[in-house]
Amino acid sequence: MRFLVDAHLPRRLCAILVQHGHDATHTLDFPTGNKTKDLVINQVSVREQRVVVSKDSDFFYSHVLHAHPWKLLLIKTGNISSQDLCVLLERNLPIIETALQSHTLVEIDRSSVTPVM
Repeated sequence: MRFLVDAHLPRRLCAILVQHGHDATHTLDFPTGNKTKDLVINQVSVREQRVVVSKDSDFFYSHVLHAHPWKLLLIKTGNISSQDLCVLLERNLPIIETALQSHTLVEIDRSSVTPVM
């Protein structure tokens, strides 16, 4: 699976995804870094079939209304340390992978992974 991790999330999430056999990039890898516009992120997501990983609810509305990004993993943990978020993602990665096989929108919070669309 291919992932694109948004600006508000730690780059370490990419390393975890890569360790588990995925292709992952962070907005910091783009020419405009963390200032990359949502429109560009959505375009890359659709063109490269990347799952956007974000806390930004704007991606939720864009996905529901316009099917952009291609797929979305929405982080709904509220304030959480980078370390705790990395542990949460890695612990739930098999469930996330399965959910993203048949859904385009998956939400993760501190206690569950929920396929939405």
